[in-house]
Amino acid sequence: MLTANENPTLAKELDALAAGSCKAENTALPLEHQTVAQADTVQKITLLASQGALPAHFIAGTAMVRPDGDLGKAGLVLDYKKALTDLGAWDGILPAAASTVDSVYGQMVSLPYQYNIEGIWYNKAIFSKLGLPVPTTFDELLADSAKIKDAGYTPFAMDGKDAWPVTRLIGMYIFRNVGPDAMKNVQAGTAKLTDADFVKAAAAVQTMAKDGYFGEGFISNDGAAANNAFLTGKAAMKYDGSWLLSNINDASQDTIGADNVGLMPFPAVTGGAGSIDQWAANAGAAMAMNPKSYGPKVAAWLKCIVTNYGSQALQDAGVVSGFKVNTPVTSIPVATKMVQEKVASIQQTVLWFEALMDGKSTALAQSNVSLLVTGQMSAQDYMSQLQTSIDANK
Repeated sequence: MLTANENPTLAKELDALAAGSCKAENTALPLEHQTVAQADTVQKITLLASQGALPAHFIAGTAMVRPDGDLGKAGLVLDYKKALTDLGAWDGILPAAASTVDSVYGQMVSLPYQYNIEGIWYNKAIFSKLGLPVPTTFDELLADSAKIKDAGYTPFAMDGKDAWPVTRLIGMYIFRNVGPDAMKNVQAGTAKLTDADFVKAAAAVQTMAKDGYFGEGFISNDGAAANNAFLTGKAAMKYDGSWLLSNINDASQDTIGADNVGLMPFPAVTGGAGSIDQWAANAGAAMAMNPKSYGPKVAAWLKCIVTNYGSQALQDAGVVSGFKVNTPVTSIPVATKMVQEKVASIQQTVLWFEALMDGKSTALAQSNVSLLVTGQMSAQDYMSQLQTSIDANK
């Protein structure tokens, strides 16, 4: 098994399975670890594939495992849906995770060891104090933000320095307004970011910034500053992923208390084609299997992982994965339990704004967004430059 140096938790939890729930499978086919630096993954996998030496289970680059990628075209990635259906274990993958993997990779070729949903974290105490219901529409979100600002709080803790938290809002507005396939259609050329419904998203986020809903000086705020503003009660909301649980569960950082932290989906846009039930999600780096070495012993390992990893990782490391939790888990932090229950109930997910973009367009989306939210660039120009980049780099 080849994993990233940067993800020791995965190897640790699989070793725990090898010594426990998957002991019989490990006796028949002992687990052996290899690692690679995340940044060197594509180069390493390209070399191994050319030598016919891919491990049974391996990390891979996103583009490589897609149907039109090097491994996809060469038939070097196992179809997990077919394999797990044959093994009677397909229901071990949560529908939300399957939806995300299929959206990111175009096929079910990655196991969701790392699984994160994204949404708006909010301070329950502030909402209660101000008599605000959790918003279900974007208009309600803006109305709440105005009341929160008037009460002396920052509506949204915002990491403007890293840019992606701002572009996430643009993407989510697009998915709610245009529909879950909006960015797929842009990549396919059947829609343009310059279409009115797309430009409306950039304009909406620009207005949020103009109205002060991200606070003063947010462009220079980094992730740590934004986390601190939310977790110490200065800001009422923060758009982020479920990876924020590590901060929420740290009492030295979270002074508002985990009981006061809620998570809501990005609200609906009135008249839009998307649904509030479609949460944004990602499933970490691709973890594929080599069909050329897939036999009964590897299949037994696959079934055991899918059946047991969800409970093992949640109990041992507090990790929310895309696997069904088949064994009761005790002593889960309250915020982690909330996220785990939400993940288990989600049927369909959407990606983030830049998920399907090339590297140059992703960089442009994030470098230009500061100009957009500070009013130095119009919503039309922002989307026009980005569409030109996407067209040029297909």
